[in-house]
Formats: sequence, C-alpha cells, structure tokens
Amino acid sequence: MLRRMMEAIIKKDAMDDKDYVGNKRLELSGQSLSLLFEDLFKTLNEEAVKEADGILSKPSVPRFDFSTYIMRGNKSITGGLERALSTGNWDVKRFRMNRKGMTQVVARLSYIGTLGMMTRIQPQFEKSRKVSGPRALEPSQWGMLCPCDTPEGEACSLVKNLALTTHVTTNQEEGPIVHLCYCLGVEDLELLSGEELHAPNSYLIILNGLILGKHRRPKRFAESMRKLRRADGGRVCRPLVIADRGVSRIKERHMKELKYGIRNFQSFIQEGLIEYLDVNEENNTLIALYEGEATTDTTHIEIEPLTILGVCAGLIPFPHHNQSPRNTYQCAMGKQAMGNIAYNQLCRMDSLMYLLVYPQRPLLTTRTIELTGYDKLGAGQNATVAVMSYSGYDIEDAIIMNKSSLDRGFGRCIVKKRRGKCRKDADFG
Repeated sequence: MLRRMMEAIIKKDAMDDKDYVGNKRLELSGQSLSLLFEDLFKTLNEEAVKEADGILSKPSVPRFDFSTYIMRGNKSITGGLERALSTGNWDVKRFRMNRKGMTQVVARLSYIGTLGMMTRIQPQFEKSRKVSGPRALEPSQWGMLCPCDTPEGEACSLVKNLALTTHVTTNQEEGPIVHLCYCLGVEDLELLSGEELHAPNSYLIILNGLILGKHRRPKRFAESMRKLRRADGGRVCRPLVIADRGVSRIKERHMKELKYGIRNFQSFIQEGLIEYLDVNEENNTLIALYEGEATTDTTHIEIEPLTILGVCAGLIPFPHHNQSPRNTYQCAMGKQAMGNIAYNQLCRMDSLMYLLVYPQRPLLTTRTIELTGYDKLGAGQNATVAVMSYSGYDIEDAIIMNKSSLDRGFGRCIVKKRRGKCRKDADFG
C-alpha cells in the first residue's frame, strides 16, 4: 500500500480511478435475498432456543415439542421476506445493511420495456449530487455497459444498462483457488528471505486483495490460471473469440455444426473456442473488431461489434448515423411503444394492461430485434408522416392526425383493468 501511495504521489498515472469499471462489483438480487434470509433464519434459531431454554428451565415440564417453535418461526421468515419485498427496505442489522428502494414493480407496458428493466443497474451513488465524474462515459464500459441507454434528468448516466452479451460472475469459494495457486508454484512470503522478496524476477500474486506470495515465472502461471479460470463474484465480463497468433479458433466446420444444432454456445466455451473476459483482463489483450483486421499480435476477436449496445439501443437501425442524444431519447421512448407484452396476454394476472389491436413489424429490422424475438412480439405501427408547415406556423412537437386513418383503426388499443378482489372469476373491463 505504501509503495502504491508513493507511486501515486510521484506520477499521477498510478492513481486508481473510482469510475473504472474493473474496480466495480455488481450485487445481484440473489446475494441480497440470501443475506436477508440468513439474517431471518439466524434470528428464528435464536428466538426458538431462547423459548426452549425458558420452558426447560422450569421444574415440571409437560410434553415438549420443539417443532412447534420452528413452525411459529416460519411465519417470521415469510413475513420478513414479504415486508422487505413490498417496502423495498433492506434492514439487515447483522450485516450492517440499511438500504431503501431495493425493489421495483416490473414495467409491463411493452415487452422491450420489461427486457430493458431486467438489464438495469441501480447505482449506490446519490442522484441529487451534481458531479460529472461518475456520469462521464468511461472507455472501460466498452462491451460491458450500453453507451446509449440511460434515463434523462438527475439519474442521467448513473442508472446504466448491461450490454447484450454481458455476464455477471457469481461468488466462488476462495479456498480451492488459494490451494491451486500454491500447487502452481506460488511461494509463501514467510518462507522467502529479504533478498528473494525483492529480486527483480519475482512477482507478487494477489487474490481479491489478499497477497498469496511470489512467483518466479509469472507468464507460465498466468497461462495455467487462464486454462483453469474461475471468477470472483460481481464482475462484469463478456465473451470473446480466442485467436492464436491472429487466427480465430472458430472454423467454418464449427459454424456449420452450430447451424445444424450439433453445437451450442456452451460447447464453444467448454472446448476453449470462446472465453469470458472481464475489464481488468481485457487490458492485457489485443482485441480485433473483425476477423479481417486481426494481426499476429491479436489475442481475441469480437463475436459481433453490435453487442456493445444494450437491448433497447439495439432496436435502433443505423444508430451510428444519429447524433448521440437522439439514441438516448429513443431508448427511453422505445419502452413506451404499445404492443403485445407476452404470448399469454389474454390470460394473465396483471392488474393493468395495454394491448395494441393492430401491432406491425417494423419495415427495417436490426439483428438485435431478431435476437430478442421482438419481431415475433412487435409493438407500434408503421405510420406515413408528412413533414410540413401548418397554416404558416411551426408547431414544434405537436402532431395532427388524419381522421380517416383513426377511423380505419390506426393506433387503436385495448386497456384492461382488474376490478374488485383478486379471485378466480375476476371481472376484466
């Protein structure tokens, strides 16, 4: 730590960037729920033991059944989970966790709006603070976070969305990895002399901030670890095609097998044709955008450059021909397009639903529309628009609709609301 601090004082390059994606970890919903459940379960155990001790300490004890206390405690676990999910407040004193607004009601206005909500990242940063640093577009976000999809207003660039192929790692046990490192030749610092510690050919091996020891052949160690790679939780990573001296490992026969259903994406990963890289590991690679651009130094090739965009931004045809804010506005408006929210839209338990009567497929589709299945579950209609001055005045954002087009059913929709109590024969109006 002292060495890093001195380097930072001497040269600014050594300073850590708080906004660098490699320094960030994403907390998934499962982790939050597991902490909450662990707290409620341990509380149940403590209360059950306390009650049992109180009864057993009496001189004359009637028939004692411990299961009744456990069954009674079950309600406290259920109640605690329900309370947290309904209010969105995670008050877990055991883990010093006190957060608000952890849950949100899923938006079902449109299918793409729901997909967009599933990939959203909520920040820990205070939205009301007018700071430009965390809002700026980071180069390390390339391929991990969508550069377009973010809300307007005070949450601008703080609330982000995952890109198309992004994967978030989950926690693994550190023990086996530590053991593996020592098996691969990492030497414990306690066993080394001062001269060996500071030798120019020895390199520090650090796992999640914990110094394991030193290694004399770092390249060989790194190659061995990459072959046996496992991840620490919460890192964002994405898949890339492995290239050997600039030549892609994926050949034509692999693609044919994929087309005929002999292979799938998982088999590509298992056979070492594709691998997931996080932001920190990307720094030590040379990634070519297309196979034709690869040189002998290239280590990886992009699967498809369009995957740098998120679900909502991927719907925009030719986004690179637009002014940047226009793409951001479209990401917000695309979620409001009315259409079919699911295949079972006529037998659902939603309390409010908007259905477009004549949804149409867009005249111009993108690859993302096909990947997400949005072409099969479309929203919106293809409108013929005339741009002209009306009565000599510029009417800005207003729109004048053709009455005969409305009469023919343009933009016609059905609004469904659930009435009365939630019962089997609930009346839909």
